Amino acid sequence: MSDQLMENIKQMIIDSLRIEGMSPADIETDAPLFGEGLGLDSIDALQLVVAMEKDFGAVVPDAATGTKVFRSVRSMAEYISENGK
Repeated sequence: MSDQLMENIKQMIIDSLRIEGMSPADIETDAPLFGEGLGLDSIDALQLVVAMEKDFGAVVPDAATGTKVFRSVRSMAEYISENGK
């Protein structure tokens, strides 16, 4: 799993959620994406599912998988590495 992949994921998060004033460097790789971390919500999760499939070809088949995948940028990168194009 490359640092470049994690940077690409961070940029995808910023772009797909239209987060203004944030750069990839502002997102911690191991910080939680939901709750006290980045503070994302369920609507954000749906947008990330669509963006991840479009940008990386990795499909999240159900909510249980999504809970594991969207823990952090690192968990997203691991999932994309194993399940993406």
